[in-house]
Amino acid sequence: MKHVVALWVLLCSTAAFGATVDATRSVFTWTGSKVTGSFHTGNLSPVSSAIDVENGRLVGGTVVLDLRTFTVTDLQGRWAVKFLTHMKSTDFFDVAAHPTATLTMTAVANGRASGTLTIRGKSAPVTFPVAERNGGYFGSMVFDRTKFGMIYKSGNFFADLGDKVINDEVKVDFEVYLVE
Repeated sequence: MKHVVALWVLLCSTAAFGATVDATRSVFTWTGSKVTGSFHTGNLSPVSSAIDVENGRLVGGTVVLDLRTFTVTDLQGRWAVKFLTHMKSTDFFDVAAHPTATLTMTAVANGRASGTLTIRGKSAPVTFPVAERNGGYFGSMVFDRTKFGMIYKSGNFFADLGDKVINDEVKVDFEVYLVE
């Protein structure tokens, strides 16, 4: 009987389990910028998730972000409405046709996560740092918006834009807490 109990304790301590993102505590903050150095920031909210944890460590999973909840935090009033309307249009995220973005992490090891990001029905590989501290997971993911069909005012697609060029790289900082 001692051996059965010891085996059970060992299995329970090394078992994999599923978790979800705690949407009330977790924060996803995006930053987009222009060549002039100006930038905008805002937040996104997860709509669903299935996170894989093994031996107390994040090993993979999927997070679906609701692009309808896309916000801008550095603009107010009509400028915020104008900006968000444009970001949700076909020039950028095309939220009417593609209301979610999905990150699927296939591996998390040595402080790096890798997987696939899907936006506007297009998928591209991503790799980004992730660190565990204070019961949460922290990091920054940078993606090239043009890989997802968002070429509006990209200097790689249009000439003579001058200071109107919008950088192709978008950064998403995250602070994620899980619930079992």
